[in-house]
Amino acid sequence: MTRPANNPIPHLVESFFRDHLQRAQGASPHTVRAYRDTLRLLLLHQADTKGCTVADLQLDDLRVEAIADFLAQLESERGNKAVTRNCRLAAIRSFFRHLLRQDVTNAEQYQRVLSLPTKKARAPLATYLEPEDVHVILEKPDRRTALGLRDHALLLFLYNTGARVGEALAIHGQDLDLTKPFQVRLHGKGGKDRICPLWAETATALQRLPTVRQGAPGDTIFLSSRGKPLSRDGVAYILGKYVALAANDIPTLRRRHITPHALRHSCAVALLQAGNDITVIRDYLGHASVATTSRYVTTNLKMKREALETFWKRAGIAPARVTPWQPKPDLLAFLDSL
Repeated sequence: MTRPANNPIPHLVESFFRDHLQRAQGASPHTVRAYRDTLRLLLLHQADTKGCTVADLQLDDLRVEAIADFLAQLESERGNKAVTRNCRLAAIRSFFRHLLRQDVTNAEQYQRVLSLPTKKARAPLATYLEPEDVHVILEKPDRRTALGLRDHALLLFLYNTGARVGEALAIHGQDLDLTKPFQVRLHGKGGKDRICPLWAETATALQRLPTVRQGAPGDTIFLSSRGKPLSRDGVAYILGKYVALAANDIPTLRRRHITPHALRHSCAVALLQAGNDITVIRDYLGHASVATTSRYVTTNLKMKREALETFWKRAGIAPARVTPWQPKPDLLAFLDSL
């Protein structure tokens, strides 16, 4: 097949990522990778549908019918949930808004794609651990070994700060202030930094790490056994190992899927249970909106139980303690007394 000359797709894709996402919007590397993966999946899907290579695709091949078919395929063949499907659609919309700015002649085609609706999806309940469960997990690393010290410091740091895994792995020695008041600078989403206080126990655990004691200010503090920066999968493996050990003491942990992000949720719920205002928790976790933080109110079963018990007492439904009724021996005398 002869490839059409002057195919604009490669240029438009490159300008979308280089000029729009990275230079104009300052999108994070995580956002760039997510959008890249979406466009890659879309182009491969359409090339397979058309029976050609990606290089042979034209703008006319990216019509609303093709996009709708791709979104349906994500759920039917790849098994994606509606939430993932909506994230893919958000990336596609961003790309098509870029196309609209660069190619007004095909505005109607792009507007039809932009009109594709977001699918209604239920936000999943946040998985979290009660403080008692976290304490058991934190006791499992063997702090007599270098790896045990690292694992304990890492898990304690995640629970103390509620940091996202990427934020924790991006911490360097220069981000830590381990003199009173103990604190750390976290590099959050969208290039937003925030200062988070540290417990004395967390500061002590971090001070025991060789990467903190002997490392340069710009060095990563959480390293693998090979001395390389720890990966997300590595953190998941470490947590999974100690959750499995803790399950010997807390059998219910065997039935639960505990991810590193669950420690972030656990931190949020513990802050909520301690009576902190939800706006304080929003700033502590680095949420862009208080609406994101509010879901912990609906998730927290312990607080729901306490609220229900308080409501039961306040409603006056609970039976009062009264003296049991005893019949009088003389029935006629009782009836006369009425």
